[in-house]
Amino acid sequence: MTLRATMMMGTAALGLLLGACAEPGPPRTALMGATILDGRGGTPLRNGVVLIRGGTIEAIGAREDIPLPRGTKQVDVAGSWIIPGLIDAHAHVARWALPRYVAYGVTAVRDVHNEPDSIFAMSEAADLGSALSPRIYAAGAMIDGAPATYPNATEVTDTRSARQAVDRLSVSGAHLIKAYTRITPPLMEAIVDEAKTFRIPVAAHLGLTDALTAGKMGVTSIEHLSGVPEAAGRADPLFAAAQDGFFAGWTAFEKSWATLDSVTLTRLAGQLAETGVTMVPTLVLHEVFSRLDDSTAMTNPDLLALPQNQMTAWNVPGMIERAGWTTADFEAFRRGRPMQDLFVRAFQKAGGKVVTGTDAANQMLVPGASEHTELELLVGAGLTPAQALRAATRDAAELLGADSLGTLVPGKAADLVVLSKDPLADIRNTRSVTRVMIRGQLVLADSIRRRW
Repeated sequence: MTLRATMMMGTAALGLLLGACAEPGPPRTALMGATILDGRGGTPLRNGVVLIRGGTIEAIGAREDIPLPRGTKQVDVAGSWIIPGLIDAHAHVARWALPRYVAYGVTAVRDVHNEPDSIFAMSEAADLGSALSPRIYAAGAMIDGAPATYPNATEVTDTRSARQAVDRLSVSGAHLIKAYTRITPPLMEAIVDEAKTFRIPVAAHLGLTDALTAGKMGVTSIEHLSGVPEAAGRADPLFAAAQDGFFAGWTAFEKSWATLDSVTLTRLAGQLAETGVTMVPTLVLHEVFSRLDDSTAMTNPDLLALPQNQMTAWNVPGMIERAGWTTADFEAFRRGRPMQDLFVRAFQKAGGKVVTGTDAANQMLVPGASEHTELELLVGAGLTPAQALRAATRDAAELLGADSLGTLVPGKAADLVVLSKDPLADIRNTRSVTRVMIRGQLVLADSIRRRW
């Protein structure tokens, strides 16, 4: 059944309902004349209408099929494309970045580690609509083994303390649990099992557990493709490097990709897909960090639009010095990139679910803008533009457990993006954001940028 046929079902009844006098309650807004990509993968609906009441989509369909109640505010977006709001499923949210996410069309983020007090406060303020902000799904403080990589992580030393950490986070209102690089298989098993009690998902940045083991345990998502080289036969040296420290582990992990073969990776991709685990590959992180030695990166307009104090705070030269990265290391990182793309392509082809994430606002990863780079890199890895869009909308919403997000369907939240160019013709066109609607509030992207 075509999208239009689906939308026409019940049109007569809808006409009787909406054609009457405007009912008291929230005001209605109708976006008129755009091509609508509803996120479900069907045929685009041309010359469509999205009717919003309050913060909810009330109706969607062909222009001639949607009667507008009196008092509806009509917004002409003819010649545009409307997509669901984009989702960044791996972020570390900073308050200064909140309006930037919205301006780039990112209407929801999954924050995988932050100061619990501040991130939960930001999440609550976003829900209340008291700030121009994407929706925030927060993990609070991540759980790590001993010694914890970061001082604000929750350090656990045995299965009992691992379960207690999950309990505390669940009670505090965390939307997910984040397990970090020093979590061993016994600790991971305890975390996943305890999280099931609360029906809360577990995201894992692996270091001492391989990806296949984590997937079989029931980890919900694997971040950064971590644990994949270990599962592909590189476990012992990579586990040893991870024991030495975060940067030692990350360096060994990135360099190892260039040593992997396509047959092994393709077979592993199929095995991981069978576990049902979601991959949040953050290709933009791998790409950007592999080119931190490239001075031309600083000419990126997205970076140039950042506050200077943010560039200073990132202190990229200082990070490179702390990591001990050399020219040879960066060259090795770049050699491994095609194999990361190959794995993502094979995983998706095997039926695995890939979701967009960026790791913003870490060094050189611009909040909001990096989402679009991730989409480009996913297409470069072999996904179609439609598949990449689903990774950033429908599939990302499913990972968040947010039934009201990810698709444009009556009854769902009015989070959407208006583009001036067709993203199915060229995925880079997702950058052509003109308007963003979040919680039913329609804002001009340029008006946000002017206040930066």
